[in-house]
Amino acid sequence: MRRTRAIESPSEAAASSAQSKAPQSTPNRKKKRHWQIAGVVLLIIIVLLGIGRAMMPWGVRNYVNRTLDRNPLYSGDIGKVRIHLWRGAYSIEDIRINKTTGNVPVPFFAAERVDFAIEWDALLHRKVVGRVFVEKPEINFVDAPTAGETQTGGGGPWLQMIKDLFPFSINSAVIHNGSVHFRAYKSEKPVDVYLSQLEASINNLTNIRDETTPLVSTVQATALAMDHAKFEYKMTLNPFAYRPTFHMAIRLLGLDVTKINDLALAYGKFDFKRGWFDLVVETDAKEGQVTGYAKPLFRNLQVFSLSHDVKEDKPLQFFWQALVGGAIKLLKNQPRDQFGTLIPFNSDVSGATSTDVLATIGNIMRNAFVRAYLPRLENGQEGVEGLKFDPPEISDPISAGDSP
Repeated sequence: MRRTRAIESPSEAAASSAQSKAPQSTPNRKKKRHWQIAGVVLLIIIVLLGIGRAMMPWGVRNYVNRTLDRNPLYSGDIGKVRIHLWRGAYSIEDIRINKTTGNVPVPFFAAERVDFAIEWDALLHRKVVGRVFVEKPEINFVDAPTAGETQTGGGGPWLQMIKDLFPFSINSAVIHNGSVHFRAYKSEKPVDVYLSQLEASINNLTNIRDETTPLVSTVQATALAMDHAKFEYKMTLNPFAYRPTFHMAIRLLGLDVTKINDLALAYGKFDFKRGWFDLVVETDAKEGQVTGYAKPLFRNLQVFSLSHDVKEDKPLQFFWQALVGGAIKLLKNQPRDQFGTLIPFNSDVSGATSTDVLATIGNIMRNAFVRAYLPRLENGQEGVEGLKFDPPEISDPISAGDSP
């Protein structure tokens, strides 16, 4: 008996085709649905990140303001806060820290910009540390008759404040075009003695290279005193020592003393007619015990002028200037036309400082009648790395071999 194939109707053929395609369309719809969910989640994340990024400067600004206002003696004021996610940094513009007591007309600290950033080079040494860059900072120390109007920065937890402003340890700092002022507004003539064009750097505070040298960190600075005299500062230190351990050297060359007559009148009751001032300071600290010396040198100096000072309506100042001028003329080194001395000092962590008066007087005599001092380091430290000064560029009628 022959089997015959049934002829399907059009409706049955369509149903059969739909049944054959159903298993294939279901996975496609599920896959498409998953992509739609992923797109929505990604969009939500992008929106949240955008909102967070937009709110971040506001949050950081509030946090910085709270940090700066923790000290009851000083209050902080800042401008814009900018976030730089691509380099792991944020910057504060127009920062000012003002004393809240008394009537001090200048801020203790002001800067055009302070930038905190991750130091990417340190990642090669498996350390996450930060760098601080300060542009056009200004520090003002103010002397006044009352404590409320005096501004020294004392009582401010500045190091802790810097730590609070950045979540990582600070390894280095750079200062560009800064200035430091000493001011006195209550004197007969306002005093403003300052360093300008200050360029400074602090490096390796966290010892990321694990160096074994005791004085691993370095500080270097250059500036102009009263806009013309060369100022140099160098230091090596151990930031991990329990008590201060460092070696420091300072040198100032060629200051026109007439530029600081307001300071001399306010604190010395005399003024300068002409002259140049050099200064060398060297200090060594080990476990909190500090020893060192200061070497002030005056060249071509004139304090008293009969034709000028006799016009002053202050008899006591006239006789005082005559006495100071006479002593300088008597005790100066005649060949070099230089009055100077070397003042040894020592102190401890308590802050008590003592100077050797007899040694200071003896060194005045030595400079006058034996050999004149030169503005260079005295303790043979020129060879210490990071503490070498270039030879001073001053007119010198006596050869270097004839001087100490």
